Amino acid sequence: MTTRVGVVTFPGSLDDRDAQRAVKLAGGEPVALWHGDKDLHQVDAVILPGGFSYGDYLRCGAIARFSPVMETIIDQARAGLPVLGICNGFQVLCESHLLPGALTRNDHLHFICRDQRLRVENAATAWTADYTAGQEITVPLKNGEGGYVADERTLDELEAEGRVVFRYLGGNPNGSRRDIAGITNEAGNVVGLMPHPEHAVEALTGPTIDGLGFFTSALRKLVA
Repeated sequence: MTTRVGVVTFPGSLDDRDAQRAVKLAGGEPVALWHGDKDLHQVDAVILPGGFSYGDYLRCGAIARFSPVMETIIDQARAGLPVLGICNGFQVLCESHLLPGALTRNDHLHFICRDQRLRVENAATAWTADYTAGQEITVPLKNGEGGYVADERTLDELEAEGRVVFRYLGGNPNGSRRDIAGITNEAGNVVGLMPHPEHAVEALTGPTIDGLGFFTSALRKLVA
C-alpha cells in the first residue's frame, strides 16, 4: 500500500507542487490539501511547503496558523503524525506552537537565494532517518525572514535535548541564533527547517539530490 503524504496549499504557497513531486520521487503518493479544509483525507504524513501564506504582512505564518486545516494538523501532530514545515511552513509550525521560537527578518534585511551547506545534527527524527549525524548536505535556501530566534533558555533546551536538527555551514545566511537551520519537537515527528530540500531531489535540476532523504526518511519510517 502506497504511503500518502499530504501537502497543504495556503493562498500564496509556491513550493507545494515541488513538495508533491519530491514525495512522488521518493515513492509516496502526494495528496493535495487545501488550507480551508479540515479533512486530511487519511494521509500518513503532512508537509507544509514554502512560499508566502496570507497574512504574512502581520507576521509570517501568524494568520495561516488559524486555517481550518491547521486545527486538525495540530491535534494529529500532537498524537504522532509526522509533519514537515519548510520555510514558510516552518514559520507556521512556530506560530502554531508545535515548535518553539520564531522566524524573523534576515539580519542583513535582504532576501537571500543560494545553495546552502548544512550539517545534520539529528538523524533520529521522522524526517532525517536516512541521513547520519554529522553528514554535510547542500540544498537551496531562499528567504527574507529566515532568522531563527528564541530565548536563551529555549535555545539551551534545544541543544541539551538534541533537538537542533540542522545547522548552517559556510557562514550564517540570515542571523539565525546558534546557526540553527532546523529543529524538531520532543517526539521527533515534527520538523521545521528554513532551507528547501524539495528543490534538491533530482540531478536534472540540482544542485544535488541531498534533499531526497527527507522524503524517503518519512516513507521508510511509516512502512516500518
